[in-house]
Amino acid sequence: MNYRLYNGQCCLNSKGYCKKQDEKLNSYNWLCDIPEAELSTDYVEVQFKNTRKGFYLNSNKISLEKGDIVAVESTPGHDIGTVTMTGRLVYLQIKKQRIRQDAEIKRVYRIAKTNDIEKYEQAKAREHETMIQSRKIAEKLGLQMKIGDVEYQGDGNKAIFYYIADERVDFRQLIKDLAEAFKVRIEMKQIGARQEAGRIGGIGPCGRELCCSGWMTNFISVSTGSARIQDISLNPQKLAGQCAKLKCCLNYEVDSYMEAQKKIPSKEIHLETKDNVYYHFKTDVFKNQMQYSTDKHMAANLVTISSERAFEVINMNKRGQKPESLNIKEKETPKQEYNDILNENINRFDSLKKKKKKKKNPVQDNGGQVKKEIKVIRRNNDKQEK
Repeated sequence: MNYRLYNGQCCLNSKGYCKKQDEKLNSYNWLCDIPEAELSTDYVEVQFKNTRKGFYLNSNKISLEKGDIVAVESTPGHDIGTVTMTGRLVYLQIKKQRIRQDAEIKRVYRIAKTNDIEKYEQAKAREHETMIQSRKIAEKLGLQMKIGDVEYQGDGNKAIFYYIADERVDFRQLIKDLAEAFKVRIEMKQIGARQEAGRIGGIGPCGRELCCSGWMTNFISVSTGSARIQDISLNPQKLAGQCAKLKCCLNYEVDSYMEAQKKIPSKEIHLETKDNVYYHFKTDVFKNQMQYSTDKHMAANLVTISSERAFEVINMNKRGQKPESLNIKEKETPKQEYNDILNENINRFDSLKKKKKKKKNPVQDNGGQVKKEIKVIRRNNDKQEK
């Protein structure tokens, strides 16, 4: 069987959602043009607001593609989401998430109708107002918490409140007040400062969109050791992001620095020469260069050498030897007395050109002939006189 691609989209997906997108949590189904992989499982992956995803069983054998808006089972009622993956890759994602095979997986009801989408849009329009009112209610109760986001279910019968709190909060009375105010089922979910920044979004000091809101899905702990390894100044204002936590990007290049530092001697070792003792001042890890100073606390008589030269001096000091200086003196190359062969003319061995004879000037020749004629006339005149 021949499989053809049209404009980078597989021929099995007429909507063109198989191509790569720049949206967060987007997954590229690289098996979408293989029918055997597309029909290998009845499970589909559905994404809801922000980063919430779930796996659902397509028990009704509905023909679903990536990008379809579907109504799925929820407790209570139903929810509205977008299909983000179908086929064999869904089964691999379930294994990656370590979901048990005996776990109860909810079902896909149908492709969302016009009435379902209208209810979903109405519920979504209430989210911002609900968040502001819920903050006022929490403030009246004196709770040390911040409600960062509200997400309504697709049918509008349930609302999820995402909150941040440093300590444990007793929000039993808050749930009663929220249920009475909004007439919906209430669910409270605690998130961290990084998750809140990812949900709200923003621009980082680098001028680009925040990594947590742009592409990051998992948050790895960041420590000040990452800054020390990269020789970054431990300034809390510069190391902290908009979430008031250490920036996630501090972990991006740590492995490269640790690998490069294996080829560099310890900073605590000082180098001894016949003239001075040199102490470590600064290191350029990726250029493989080290800078030493004769003063332990300030820059004085700075000398820059390679790590190979530093290892060489260290080994000499261990043997009780001291070099004259840290820098290697370059040997003076003798001047070449002969010409470089590359500068020679390529035709130097050819036969020498014959010297061309100088052509006589016709004006000068005429002048000589006139003088000869005058001499002949004078001789003839002398003979006649005799």
